[in-house]
Amino acid sequence: MTRSRSDPYRWRFRGGSSPTAPHPASMTWRHGLFVHWPVDADALASRVPPELTLETREGRAWVSVVPFVLVDVGIRGSPSFTRLAVPELNVRTYVRYRGDPGLYFFSIDLGRRLFATMIARATRLPVSPASIRVSALEDHVAFSCDRPLQPFSRSADDERRSGAGPQARFEATYEPVGETFRPDPDSLAHWLVERRRFYAPGDGHVLAGEIAHEPWPLQPADVTIYENTMLEVNGLPSPVDDPVVHYCSELPMTGSIPRRV
Repeated sequence: MTRSRSDPYRWRFRGGSSPTAPHPASMTWRHGLFVHWPVDADALASRVPPELTLETREGRAWVSVVPFVLVDVGIRGSPSFTRLAVPELNVRTYVRYRGDPGLYFFSIDLGRRLFATMIARATRLPVSPASIRVSALEDHVAFSCDRPLQPFSRSADDERRSGAGPQARFEATYEPVGETFRPDPDSLAHWLVERRRFYAPGDGHVLAGEIAHEPWPLQPADVTIYENTMLEVNGLPSPVDDPVVHYCSELPMTGSIPRRV
């Protein structure tokens, strides 16, 4: 997979439609929201591993909270009864590794405990099981995520005596409020969403995973956030401005197994 010279954030496949890395997984994104906040780049840089370079746009870094549901998750070609629906909430920023743009995840909450455990063990991604509730009436979506956090300083016995610690929480309702569009290559929306690679550093090297799909069909969105502690619990700086928000109703995609790069 190589970057297009005219657009470094859109990946094209060598030799046609097949990526260079195998993409054994397939799934469909549904009822997704992108909530992007600008933050102080210097404050965020310390939260990004040294193997990666924090990417900025016009001097500002960005962090995003992204709730959605993946349906028909499974191995490509597998029968429908083996496939899963998994709600997800991730918190991410925008980075480069050796010049290639991608995503770095601070946290990934999944609504299926066994699936979350499997992904966490198979990758270096910061995956946790969480209680996630999603209801959708057409394109009006109510999404909530709750994950107990346990202070690292406590022992297991202390945990049992004191109960759950503080919560990682996100609760919002959202819906599209405009026509579907494909972001212009020079736009901020394109810079934020059109990335096909994510990085997971550690142990002296970096793992990278890839996704493949058509360009994002976005819509302007109206969102009401009732509670959001996701930036705070990830140790991220507070936003410096109002968020940029977009909705995506549905998008089929495939995914690779993270590999060493």
